[in-house]
Amino acid sequence: MILFPAIDLKEGQCVRLQRGLMEKATVFSDDPAAQAQAFAVAGFEWLHVVDLDGAFAGTSRNGPAVEAILKHCGLPLQLGGGIRDQAAIEGWLEKGVTRVILGTVAVRNPALVREAARAHPGRIVVGIDAKAGRVAVEGWAETSDMAATDLARAFEDAGVAAIVYTDIDRDGMLQGLNLPSTLELARAVSIPVIASGGLADIHDIERLLEPEAALLEGAIAGRALYDGRLDPKAALELIFAQRAAAAH
Repeated sequence: MILFPAIDLKEGQCVRLQRGLMEKATVFSDDPAAQAQAFAVAGFEWLHVVDLDGAFAGTSRNGPAVEAILKHCGLPLQLGGGIRDQAAIEGWLEKGVTRVILGTVAVRNPALVREAARAHPGRIVVGIDAKAGRVAVEGWAETSDMAATDLARAFEDAGVAAIVYTDIDRDGMLQGLNLPSTLELARAVSIPVIASGGLADIHDIERLLEPEAALLEGAIAGRALYDGRLDPKAALELIFAQRAAAAH
């Protein structure tokens, strides 16, 4: 189980939203690179970075902040938000992003996702953001009539590295992960699934380490880390202890 700390970028700052609403942004840092370094020092193994402005604009808007994170933090990084064409995908991979997350384009142009996954094995992630089980696009501003599980199944044989599944209604609300829906999706496909949206405290980490959640690749933690409700040391100790036990 990998715990991905989230860095959401808005106008060059590190923020958290509530249910994806830009007007509900809370600024937690004006130095995203320093925040990334702090996560590395805390012992995290990955970063999950989202260009929120880019998600709405359809093209990268926080490029300098992402590049600063890449320059100053050695952790592997998965990046989403406004990456909608092959040039953008390849541009970010060449700059050092480990995995690119494709959300809106997975609905609008699934052929591009397949093409990218073939060209860059292990480096393309599909982002599925859902409201009441239906896929939302364009920075969550629009909800489609497509079921999240149907979208996931569409990429079953595409070779994507993972699916990030976000429950929008819980995102930033500290109400706990929607594990039933996430596990339902994970059981529907063979692609590794990452849980996102609502992770609240150490109890969510404990639930993620229960046997039924073992098929998940990991989970994303955002507001709980920034608010201090989730102690990174305690969370990572639990995860690493379970990993060590499994190795034996």
